[in-house]
Amino acid sequence: MKAIIPVAGIGTRLRPHTLSQPKVLLNVAGKPIIGHIMDKLIASGIDEAIVIVGYLGDMIESYLTRHYDIRFTFVTQQERLGLAHAIWMCREHVENGEPVFIILGDTIFDVDLGSVLRSGTSTLGVREVEDPRRFGIAIIENGRIARLVEKPNEPVGNLAIVGLYLIRESDAMFQCIDTLISRDIRTKGEYQLTDALQMMLERGIPFTTFPVNNWYDCGKPETLLETNEILLKNSPPAGQREGCIIREPVFIAPSATIENAIVGPNASIGEHAVITDAIVRDSIIGTGAKVRHVMLDRSIVGHQADLSGEPHHANIGDFSVIKLR
Repeated sequence: MKAIIPVAGIGTRLRPHTLSQPKVLLNVAGKPIIGHIMDKLIASGIDEAIVIVGYLGDMIESYLTRHYDIRFTFVTQQERLGLAHAIWMCREHVENGEPVFIILGDTIFDVDLGSVLRSGTSTLGVREVEDPRRFGIAIIENGRIARLVEKPNEPVGNLAIVGLYLIRESDAMFQCIDTLISRDIRTKGEYQLTDALQMMLERGIPFTTFPVNNWYDCGKPETLLETNEILLKNSPPAGQREGCIIREPVFIAPSATIENAIVGPNASIGEHAVITDAIVRDSIIGTGAKVRHVMLDRSIVGHQADLSGEPHHANIGDFSVIKLR
């Protein structure tokens, strides 16, 4: 089965990191976001992917083709006019009526995809959310989707579509997106995939849902760090380094250099990074970065960055209160 993966977004909420690399190539728990997604897809039997790129798309293409041995087709979205528009650009690469699995490129998830892909009915991944205004919402009746509403201003339900879509009737989906674009039907200024799926429902095409209980947001620095912490809990032990204290869970790349340092908990250290005379916890350190003479907590250090401080010498008497900065 083919997967369609839209990754054309700029990722403005993750600047300055996304000024020099796409959001999906940011590291979390030892690999790029898109790496976590691809590992899941391939393990479930996906053998071909259509990847919708835009901003710094050549970097995404290079990473995927170097690390994964499946067939890729890359489609460039010049104008970001919404998710439905991005999917519509793939229509020439999908055979008539061929089923497709759509997954948003910044969605790390934990779900049994194998059983999802065996579903004989189109089905959408959903979970309950506190603020439905940020999502497409599915309204369920008798075990099937009765209606879909994109980012409702007024509450209609709290079962959100979380970026995983198995579409059995891809020809009908593309026809409905055609209708949105030809009639210029937009929601919140964009062509929404939720609106096209609602048109499919109105044509009598059935949709079910499947639960996605573990769905991890990587859209902001604080949520990226939270996702890093969650995923590290399932990672193998990193082992100890001579002269250092390693507090699990952590990920430390084999080529990283750790000297006279305390690392962890919840720290990811990238390939060829150098951590010297430092304390690093609850942080992500990029490939080739250097961190020296500092204490880092809840921080993200980009690839090849060089962060250093100054060691302090103190002769402090009893009952003193000193803050070093």
